[in-house]
Amino acid sequence: MKKPMILVFAAVMMSSFAAAQGGNTASGTLAVTANVTSSINLVFNTSTGGVTLGAPNTSAASLAFGTVQAFGGVLATGVTRTVGATNFTVSSPVDVIVTKANSTSANYTLKAQLAAADAANTWTVGGVTVTSGAAATVTTTGAYGTTNFPVAISVLFTSPAGAITNTINYTATSN
Repeated sequence: MKKPMILVFAAVMMSSFAAAQGGNTASGTLAVTANVTSSINLVFNTSTGGVTLGAPNTSAASLAFGTVQAFGGVLATGVTRTVGATNFTVSSPVDVIVTKANSTSANYTLKAQLAAADAANTWTVGGVTVTSGAAATVTTTGAYGTTNFPVAISVLFTSPAGAITNTINYTATSN
């Protein structure tokens, strides 16, 4: 009789020990803060009827007009040519997409500037002449979303044949 009683007592003690261990808890709190600030984003995209951009939907896209000439020849898809008395202009529409987040800004100012001087050719963005000297204001009341700003290069007939390469730096500032 003593042996079964000792076994029962041992079983009760082991189950009590397991129950005591199973009821342990710990708790804590985590204070969380964040400071949300307004922001805007600018990316380029291929415009309907325009040249297909390299790296579209990014802020570092590329526009390749391909081989261009004043008279004759076949232009790349999306390139428009206009021939004047002393020069010719090639252009393509480019979508500039400016979006905002956490902002009450009604619109934005867009400026553009050439990265390097070009004494031989005239560059325009949205019809506004762009140089390397200072950023040119393309619009002061840009609507958030997608806006088409054509890029054009005017080449003098007296310019030598060869490659034209430059970068246009765009800056959008919320108003």
